[in-house]
Amino acid sequence: MRCAKIILFLALLLCGVTHSRAAAPDILNWQAASNNVSADIHGEELFPLLETIAHQTGWHIFVEPNAARTVDVKFSNLTTGDALRKLLGNLNFAFVPQTNGPDSLYVFTTTMQAATRPVIAVKAHPKHVANQLLVKLKPGADIDALAKKLGAKIVSRDDKLHMYLLEFADAATTDAALAQLQTDSDVESVSYNDIYDQPPTPQAIANAPATGLPKLTLSTPVNGNPCDPIVGLIDTQVQSLGSSYNQFLMNPVSVIDNSANGSTGVNADSFGSIKPFDTGTSVPTHGTAMAEAILSAVSQASGGQSSVRILPVNVYADGETTTSWNVALGVQAAVDNGATVLNMSLGGADNSAVLADVIQQAQAQGIVIFAAAGNTPVNTPTYPAALPGVNAVTALSSPGQLASYANYGSFVEMALPGSSYVYLGNQAYIVQGTSPATAYASGVAAGTKSVNCQTWAQIEAAMAQKFPVPQGQQ
Repeated sequence: MRCAKIILFLALLLCGVTHSRAAAPDILNWQAASNNVSADIHGEELFPLLETIAHQTGWHIFVEPNAARTVDVKFSNLTTGDALRKLLGNLNFAFVPQTNGPDSLYVFTTTMQAATRPVIAVKAHPKHVANQLLVKLKPGADIDALAKKLGAKIVSRDDKLHMYLLEFADAATTDAALAQLQTDSDVESVSYNDIYDQPPTPQAIANAPATGLPKLTLSTPVNGNPCDPIVGLIDTQVQSLGSSYNQFLMNPVSVIDNSANGSTGVNADSFGSIKPFDTGTSVPTHGTAMAEAILSAVSQASGGQSSVRILPVNVYADGETTTSWNVALGVQAAVDNGATVLNMSLGGADNSAVLADVIQQAQAQGIVIFAAAGNTPVNTPTYPAALPGVNAVTALSSPGQLASYANYGSFVEMALPGSSYVYLGNQAYIVQGTSPATAYASGVAAGTKSVNCQTWAQIEAAMAQKFPVPQGQQ
């Protein structure tokens, strides 16, 4: 039997992001929580590479001023030490863990003391599909005529929302079309189709405490009753939670298979098309871990009995990234299927105007949204968390202590525990980051609503006071 628990004192998830250039983007995915690094880098100079490593890990890096190297490597799933040896080649390095601050890395050709030049972490480059645009038209505008004028192909559409995904011949044509559409009177909003990395899957660990989900009983919910919240979990696929907890899960929705025509399909069978946990043949998905984190928080907030349900909305293809188009479809699918709370444990560096429009429409219907602030410790905005009215959630490693990997800044609303356990048979897994912190926030909000039916504004205000961002990190 598999179960989960939110915990307060575990920290160190360094979620990999992609470092990209205009052509043939390099990839560096550094997941320090699992001691796992993958890279596909061609012709990268040393200092920009170290900037990317500093950004992903939060390390303080110092390099000898005259040290130089052109990096051309490709590898998968190496440990931190082996990855550094591959990336740095014949350069010397010293990794110095710290107990009261960020770890340090020194890169040098002569002595460690000569590594005096600090490496400043750079902001992640926004990533998008090179030849696609999202377009939201004003009512009455003709997308087919517009696409023909631009020489674009409509690869996906939602006529109800007047929202369309256009594909062009190449990046240059796409950029030119973007400039043209930004001044078109028929266009309400237009943006690139941004790429969001797939959230990390829970990682196997040893010596975890043997514990389970707290007892939680489902009170009979009434569809449409605002006091019976539905949490739209916009994430990866959610697996079966077992007979005791599947009752809290509504029929899952996927925007992946049906996105060509803009529709979303609900499986007729709650979990008939979803592979349940099978010891030895599968691991927990990120969506499964978030569902269990939400239920743990619901139990805590409600005293063990609640009418909260979770609506799983899959916006990720297996083993792949997702895009702002799929996330926008996922938001709308959650709204259309009755969600009153949205959990978005995902995000990126760029702000999609079209996704922002869809989120704004959801908020106008009274839907409250919680989104992850990001796992690269910088104070620059992450979207959709930084959108107006969205509750941006960062992560704590212990009470009053921001996790070393967690984003901060003026856009962040609250900070909650950043770790949760998931158990599969006798194997424990952990997922860490602002993702579980966000799921915990969604569960607290929904669980509280189901008990006292306060307004969302009252609940959000109380949560901001109860879960403040540590001073100096706002």
